[in-house]
Amino acid sequence: MKHSSSTQPDARLQNTAIATPLSPLRNPLFQHRNRPPLPARRLLIAALLIALPPLLVLLHSPFGQNLDYHNFADQRGWLGLPHALDVLSNLPFLLAGLFGIREVLRRAAEPMRAAWLVFFAGVALVAFGSGWYHRAPDNASLVWDRLPMTVAFTALFAAVLGETTSARLGRQALLPALLLGVLSVFWWQRHDDLRPYFAVQALALAGVPALLALFPKHGDGRNWLVAGLGCYGLAFAAEHSDAAFFAFTGGLVSGHSLKHLFAALACGAVAAMLRTRRVAAVTEIA
Repeated sequence: MKHSSSTQPDARLQNTAIATPLSPLRNPLFQHRNRPPLPARRLLIAALLIALPPLLVLLHSPFGQNLDYHNFADQRGWLGLPHALDVLSNLPFLLAGLFGIREVLRRAAEPMRAAWLVFFAGVALVAFGSGWYHRAPDNASLVWDRLPMTVAFTALFAAVLGETTSARLGRQALLPALLLGVLSVFWWQRHDDLRPYFAVQALALAGVPALLALFPKHGDGRNWLVAGLGCYGLAFAAEHSDAAFFAFTGGLVSGHSLKHLFAALACGAVAAMLRTRRVAAVTEIA
């Protein structure tokens, strides 16, 4: 039986519609709801890599805050502000945090929206907490430096966990991770025992690279996140070369001030990752 030619275009259109999948960029939740099961072996390896560093820290004998830590190389004041460059070099954290908050708020369909908002809020608050600490460095003021830092670390871990494994798992991990981080700071304040605080840091600093390496994903702006980890590595190196950088630059800038700049740049790279996703989604829809 011969079919009418008028029905053929409709049939072709139907076949094309069925064969063309919905773009993940148009529906960000698609990737998480329809993601294939993750390999059990990779999940086990990730669990070991994430759990082992904090466990090793906790098994260490108790250790407190070395008071020499507060003696930074750059002691210069400016316009009555003590330790001026160490204080003012925290301002980029505020800029990076606000940049990130804006990008998250402009992307309503982001599956890990809450975790990213908490992360960037913590980053913005570092500007105030660390700035307050560096005016008069001691253990009492250091609490206000470490609290927002810990909030940012734990929220970053939850966000990356949700993006690499399961959005539901990342959302469930956010609140417990935040509570553990905050409690670790107060534990140190009360008992002068830094093990829980460094264990929480180890959880994020070991967990985020492990998750990115074991569950790679291309075309989602993750190169920015990798660049951010590289910047944080530079911040770590600068912090531990405070006096050396100050001497090398002829007293121009210390390693600790550079640490603030590199760390803020790392946070800005994370915000740039979310901006890349948003721009790509808008371009795809257009």
